[in-house]
Amino acid sequence: MTSERNPTRRSLADGRQIFYFDDAGRTRDHTARDTRELPTLDHSSRMRYDVLTGEWITVASHRMTRTHLPSTAECPLCPTNETRTPTEIPDANYDVAVFENRFPSFASAPQDGAPNTGDGPGDRPALGHCEVMCFSSDHTASVAELPLERMRTIVGAWISRTEELSADPVVEQVFCFENRGEEIGVTLTHPHGQIYAYPYVTPRTRSMLTQADKHFERTGRSLLADVLASEREDGTRLIYDGDHWSAYVPIAARWPIEIHLAPHRDIPDLPSLNDEEREELAVVYQDLLRRVDRFYPGIDRVPYIAAWHQAPVRIDRPLSRLHLQLFSILRAPGKLKYLAGSESAMGAWVNDAIPEAVAARLRELK
Repeated sequence: MTSERNPTRRSLADGRQIFYFDDAGRTRDHTARDTRELPTLDHSSRMRYDVLTGEWITVASHRMTRTHLPSTAECPLCPTNETRTPTEIPDANYDVAVFENRFPSFASAPQDGAPNTGDGPGDRPALGHCEVMCFSSDHTASVAELPLERMRTIVGAWISRTEELSADPVVEQVFCFENRGEEIGVTLTHPHGQIYAYPYVTPRTRSMLTQADKHFERTGRSLLADVLASEREDGTRLIYDGDHWSAYVPIAARWPIEIHLAPHRDIPDLPSLNDEEREELAVVYQDLLRRVDRFYPGIDRVPYIAAWHQAPVRIDRPLSRLHLQLFSILRAPGKLKYLAGSESAMGAWVNDAIPEAVAARLRELK
């Protein structure tokens, strides 16, 4: 997988960067220009510190005006051609394209005239990066059904962007993810994911680091590595056990369908994967997506979130361990898992699905 090293870089009309990643064996020139007249980017997002929880809350009011479920003819992620209004992708065709979000929660620079400080240390500009990754120029495509070579390109793009964004001194954690389905809350149905480069370590990661630190103090071992070893030995919730990766339903799953995919080696992030691990990842990733899509009879595309948990850029990297969390909020055909009072207000989860039964169903779907 070499394409991740040298994407083609271009600029959009308002100065945002776009990166083209070509499938192996294919080279496009990507010379099309963005001919749109775009307004000045809004970099006015702020972060405010919640002293009650110790968490940062981002306030990004400009995102209220972002594009919401446009028609296929008006999709901003489709390639630009002579029959449609110019889109975010100037090229008439592409394999994988990554560009800076036009409506970012985090921006690389504060808006001109915006204060660099706020009402104290708990109020500051939301500096960071938000990128959109388009997996295909085909508006109706699904990642699960893309050619394997395209999945290899996607893996390479995740690695490339994680490496570059991690080099920004503002960035503390890089998060690659895909939201699929209107039920999840997507505002664009074109097959795409996103990459957030946060200026802080996220609450979920901090919680896992706390548990990992306690486990290491007691045992001298990696918590996530011990969890993986236990799941592989027990086998009850195991779905896939390959040469370099294993996938299982976690014993304390929160979601109706939830899968964790982890490498066998102790590695902190996607750029740390070797060639063999990257190759197997491309295969097993699509395999898991197809199993999720077949979970409920009569439903072809199950809504899901695919979330890569990577180590923070600067702190506690030895305590962290790369893994994917793939889950769906669909608990039955036509029924969603809502985060109601117990989950939303108290953070106390209740799951209607039995993890062992979910794993058994997923194993059937080969």
